Amino acid sequence: MAIAALVCAFLFAPLGIIFGHISLAQIKRTGEDGRGLALTGLIVGYVATALSIVFLVLMVLFLVALSQGIDNRPSGPVYTAAPPPPAQELPAFDPPQPLGTNCQYPATPAPASKKAAAPRSGRVPTDPATVGAGIETSRGNIGLTLHNAEAPCTVNNFSSLAQQGFFDGTTCHRLTNSPVLKILQCGDPSGTGEGGPGYRFPNEYPTNQYRLSDPALKQAVVYPRGTVAMANSGVGTNGSQFFLIYDDSRLPPTYTVFGTVDATGLATLDEIAADGVADGADDGPPAQDVTITQARLD
Repeated sequence: MAIAALVCAFLFAPLGIIFGHISLAQIKRTGEDGRGLALTGLIVGYVATALSIVFLVLMVLFLVALSQGIDNRPSGPVYTAAPPPPAQELPAFDPPQPLGTNCQYPATPAPASKKAAAPRSGRVPTDPATVGAGIETSRGNIGLTLHNAEAPCTVNNFSSLAQQGFFDGTTCHRLTNSPVLKILQCGDPSGTGEGGPGYRFPNEYPTNQYRLSDPALKQAVVYPRGTVAMANSGVGTNGSQFFLIYDDSRLPPTYTVFGTVDATGLATLDEIAADGVADGADDGPPAQDVTITQARLD
């Protein structure tokens, strides 16, 4: 029994303690040898048990500290380096060649959301440099200056659609009020964000200031308050949808800028933006409907 106590003390300390006490009691009763082995097994059992308890206590304390460390981590991203630099401004306009000499408006597989004829193709004039336009809406007038010398194919498209009454009676289906994007988007007769005129055309400024392989095309730049730009689903997919920027916004330079909003128009946009987005979201239909009653050229 004394030998069993010693062996168990190394294998399973509590059992060694039990056998040690039994062995000592038996030796005391019978006078047999082995008291030293029994005492050794008993001592080893107690020491091993004590060390096990200490180890378990330390493990519990470690796990508690670890769990508290996890709970106290910040919920947002943790920056281990300096935050990214501010977005760059739009590049200066450098007229590419040939500008406005071959405007093309090929048909798309998707039919037009509202009947419209494609604008004239080929050469379009870049003079005058700017063209006045206006959008009358249910919320007020929005005056525009179209940049014909910088985006002649795009201005040609907007002018053609406006003269055909394509925008009349349509809604501005999207308002965004996020920290980086503040726009009112219009020009879709279907009101879904998927509609268009049944044709598409290539990007112009600022996209044409970059090589198509330039990684800078994927980096955000600041589109300033008052900018009028084309919406698209990728480079070269422009149609009829456009957006009006009521506060500085960050976007990759893949949305053609073709005009600016005047002071009266900005006041109208500010009122629309102040009403917010439906359902309190930061991107969706405006809380108050915005309908274009007429788009015209001055």
